[in-house]
Amino acid sequence: MARLELANLLMPYLYPSESLNTITLVSINNLSVEFSARPLFKDISFVINKNDRIALVGKNGAGKSTLLKIIAGMQSPTSGNVSMNSEVTIGYLPQQMQLADETTLINETRKAFSHIDELNRQLEEVNILIAERTDYDSEGYASLLDRQAFLSERIAMSDSSNMEAEMERTLVGLGFNRSDFNRPTSEFSGGWRMRIELAKILLKNPDILLLDEPTNHLDIESIQWLENFLATKSKAVLLVSHDRAFLDNVTKRTIEISCGKIYDYKVSYTPFVELRKERVEQQMKAYENQQKLIADTKDFIERFRYKPTKAVQVQSRIKQLEKIVPIEVDEVDNSRLRLKFPPAPRSGDFPLILENVGKAYGDHQVFDHAEFMIRRGEKVAFVGKNGEGKSTLVKCIMGQIPFTGTLKIGHNVKIGYFAQNQAQLLDGDITVFDTIDRVATGDIRTKIRDILGAFMFGGEASDKKVSVLSGGEKTRLAMIKLLLEPVNLLILDEPTNHLDMRTKDILKDAIKDFDGTVIVVSHDREFLDGLVEKVYEFGQGKVKENLGGIYDFLRSKNLDSLKDLELSRSAETTPKNSGVSEAEKTVSVAPVEERKLSYAEQKERDRTIRRAAKKIEEAENKVSEAESTLAAIEEKIAAGASDSETLKEYDEAKKNLENMMSLWEVAQQDYDELTAKQL
Repeated sequence: MARLELANLLMPYLYPSESLNTITLVSINNLSVEFSARPLFKDISFVINKNDRIALVGKNGAGKSTLLKIIAGMQSPTSGNVSMNSEVTIGYLPQQMQLADETTLINETRKAFSHIDELNRQLEEVNILIAERTDYDSEGYASLLDRQAFLSERIAMSDSSNMEAEMERTLVGLGFNRSDFNRPTSEFSGGWRMRIELAKILLKNPDILLLDEPTNHLDIESIQWLENFLATKSKAVLLVSHDRAFLDNVTKRTIEISCGKIYDYKVSYTPFVELRKERVEQQMKAYENQQKLIADTKDFIERFRYKPTKAVQVQSRIKQLEKIVPIEVDEVDNSRLRLKFPPAPRSGDFPLILENVGKAYGDHQVFDHAEFMIRRGEKVAFVGKNGEGKSTLVKCIMGQIPFTGTLKIGHNVKIGYFAQNQAQLLDGDITVFDTIDRVATGDIRTKIRDILGAFMFGGEASDKKVSVLSGGEKTRLAMIKLLLEPVNLLILDEPTNHLDMRTKDILKDAIKDFDGTVIVVSHDREFLDGLVEKVYEFGQGKVKENLGGIYDFLRSKNLDSLKDLELSRSAETTPKNSGVSEAEKTVSVAPVEERKLSYAEQKERDRTIRRAAKKIEEAENKVSEAESTLAAIEEKIAAGASDSETLKEYDEAKKNLENMMSLWEVAQQDYDELTAKQL
C-alpha cells in the first residue's frame, strides 16, 4: 500500500476530527488590547493553521510583541480570547528574558526534552486504563485508543533516543563549538544565552513557534541556518523580524497590524509590500473622497443653517455627517521622521589608522596584526561571525579596553558611538522627554518637544515612561541622544536591532547623507547593501580588507549569497571566552600554518577516513533493515490489522527508522568533515 494511503488509514488515530492540511491550531477571536485607555488594537481575529509560516509586521509600538505574549499565554487581552486545543504546544522566544546560570551548556540544552518524560507518564497511565477495560465496543474505550495513538505519535515525533545528535546539530548550527558543550552557561554573555534558549525551543519541536526578533543575537551564518531550519523542519511559525531577506526566505503569509486593525496576506514579505502599497493608495483615494464629501456637507450646512426653507435639508445633512465613519489611512507619515545628522566638523584625512593591532583575553587571541586605515568620508562595514572581534575592535577604538599595537585617532576626530546595548542603557524610570532633557544643552533645550515630535514621540508620547516603550522605540530614543552632538566619525554597532523596516530605511538614508566617516557593525544584509563601500571581514584571528560593497565582497569570495559568508570552524577550535561580554567573546586563535603531513600521519588519516566510510555503510544497512521492518508492518495494517499492538509496533518501527536515518546523517557528516580537511 502506498504511504499516502497508509497515512489516510491512520489519520483517525492521529487527528481524529480533522484533515491534516486543514487543522487550525490557534484561533484569535475579537481580540482587543488597551494601554491607559489607548487602544493598541481592536476586535482582531485570525487563525494559525498547521504548517503556517507567518510574518507579523507593523511599525514599532503597533502591538506585535504584545500579540505574541497573548498567544503564548504570558499576557491577558482587554477583551476577546485565544482558543486552542489543550494538546497544542507552543515555543515562545521573547526579545529579552532572564536566564538561569546553574549548569553547563549541554545540560541546559538537554532540558528541552523534559516534556517527553511527561508524555511517557501519560501514555503509561492510558495503557493501564486500556488493560483494565473490557468494554471494547464502548465510546470510552475508543477514546482511550485514540488517546494512546495520539500520545504514541507525540513521543515518536519528539523522539529522545536521538537527542544527543539533535542537540549537537542545533547548537553547532546556532554558532556554538563542540568544545563549548561542557562550559557553564554563566560564562556566556546575554546574546549567547539567548541562543541557548532558542536551541531549547527548537529542540522541543512545538506545534507553534512564536519568535520575537530571533535574529537580533545571531550572526549571518547562524541566521542562514535558522532560515533553513524554519523553512524545512519546523511546524507552524509566527515571527516578528525586521530582516527582509529572513522573512522572505522563511514565511509564506504576512499579517500586518496597522491602525489597530490587521490585514492578512497569503504572500511573503516582498509581495506584501507591493500589495500594501496598492491598498494604501485605494484608502487614500477613499479618504480624499470622504474628506471632500464632509467639506461639501459642512459647507451646505453653514450656508443654509438659518434659512427656514432649507431646515429639513440641513437637518438631514447634519444626521448624514454624524453617521460618517472616518476612513483611516494606514500609511504612516514618514515625512515627519527624517533622521538628519548634524554637519560633520572637518577631521584629518585619515580619522583612523591601525598598525599591527591585536587583542587577546588570556591565551585566547581574538585577532592580531590588524592593519588598515580609513579615509575621511568613507563608509565601511565590519562583518563576520559573532565573537570574531568586531565589537571588540570597536571597544579598542573607543579606548574602553587595552590592546597591542598602534591605533591612531586622526586630527579633530569627534566620535559618535552607538553600542549594541545602547537602548538597554536608558533609564526606564524617567520619561521620554526627561531622557533628552538631561543630555540637551544650549539652544537645543528649547527645541526638545520639536525634536521628539520629529521622531514620532510627539504629544502624549513624550510623557511616556521609557520602561513601557517597545524595543524599536527605545532604539529610536537612543538614536536621538546620538544626534544631539555634532560628530565626524559615527561608529554604529548593530544599530538596526529592534527597528522596524521603515525606520531602518530612514536611518540608512541618513547615514548615506552624512558627510562624515562611518563604521557599521551589522549582520543585516539588506541594510548594508548600497550603504558601505568597503568591507572588513573578521575571522580566524584576522581582519581582512575588501574593497567594494557587500555584494562585491560576496562575488570576490565566489558566493551567491551570504549563506557561506563565514565558514564554520572545526570541532576542535578553542572555546569562546564569553565571560566578559558577547562583543568581547573569543572563539578561535589565529590558525597555525599548514604543514605537510608525514607518511605516518597520512596513513593514520586514511585509516580514519576508511573507518568513517565503513560507519556510513553500516548505517545504510541498518536503514535498509528498518525500512523492511516498517514495510512489513504496513502490509499487516493494509490487510486489516488495526489493533493497538500492531499500531504500537508501527510507531516503534517508524521511530527506529528515524533513529537509523539520524545515525546515518551523523556518520555522513563526520565523513564529509574528514574528507574536506584533505582537500
